[in-house]
Amino acid sequence: MTNFDTDTLGALRDADELAIRTDKHPASAVVIWVAVADDEVFVRSARGTKGRWYRDVATGGAAMLEFAGRRLPVRAVPASDPASIERASREYLRKYRTSPYAQSVVRPDILSTTLRLEPS
Repeated sequence: MTNFDTDTLGALRDADELAIRTDKHPASAVVIWVAVADDEVFVRSARGTKGRWYRDVATGGAAMLEFAGRRLPVRAVPASDPASIERASREYLRKYRTSPYAQSVVRPDILSTTLRLEPS
C-alpha cells in the first residue's frame, strides 16, 4: 500500500521518464522509468545491480524523483515477492509497450532490482 496522494500517483502514472537523484550522488540525476500498479510505485534498474542509482537506494539511501516540475523525496523498499514483481512487470509492459526498450526492464536478470518507492 502506498502513502502517495492521488495527484502524485496520477502524475507518476502519466510520466514517461523521470529523473532520480540520490543523496550519495546529488550532482547527477539518472533518467528512469516508473510503473504504478495497484497504487504502488515501482522502479527497476535497466542495468541490473550495476546501476549506480540502484546501488545507492537499494542499500537504504534516500533519493529525489524529479518529474513534471516536481521534486519528490522517496526511499526504496525491495519488492522481492513474486506478486509485486509480476504486477510491476505487467505495468511496465503496458505503459512502455511502444518503446523498443520495454523488454529490457522485464528480463529475468533485472527482476531482482524491483523496488517499491515510498515518500520519505
